[in-house]
Amino acid sequence: MTICEKLQQALQPLFPLCDVSSEPLVKDEPQVADSEKEESQTADTPTVGVLWTDAGRYGHHLDIVCLPDQVVPVAGIMDREGFFLEAITGVDWLKRQQLEVVYDYNRLGGEHCRVMVRTFLPRNNPVVPTVSSVFPAADWHERETYDFYGIQFQGHPNLIRILLPEDADFHPLLKDYTP
Repeated sequence: MTICEKLQQALQPLFPLCDVSSEPLVKDEPQVADSEKEESQTADTPTVGVLWTDAGRYGHHLDIVCLPDQVVPVAGIMDREGFFLEAITGVDWLKRQQLEVVYDYNRLGGEHCRVMVRTFLPRNNPVVPTVSSVFPAADWHERETYDFYGIQFQGHPNLIRILLPEDADFHPLLKDYTP
């Protein structure tokens, strides 16, 4: 059994009804919708679940979409299975009125397996639990994501701006931000 298969098995209690497929859970958001049909195709939140992907094409072996309250249990499983946190970032899906939080995990030694974990939040209330209790390295990643996107990491021990001035009242990577 490969490390990715072992990880999928460890995640099964969190995603018991999910089928594994090889199609991306999220299609790229078009810059300009050519029709109402195209706009409606980009408006849905991706299905929660675990997806095998083509690592050569997508840069990761597994794509996990979870609910916000599942990010900490997923992080715990990643830690127990020997993964480390590479990065946390945000994506602004303006047309969907959602923000996406992306967690990139990897492991050293032995078999290579990169994993992307994603969750979606409403733009008007972007709150997700911190994973800094599982991965202390998340501290700065979450602060940077807060700084640029305004995503609140609930329970974070020191969620203050890391790059922008403390009195900044904007988040510059939101698509509707204008200087």
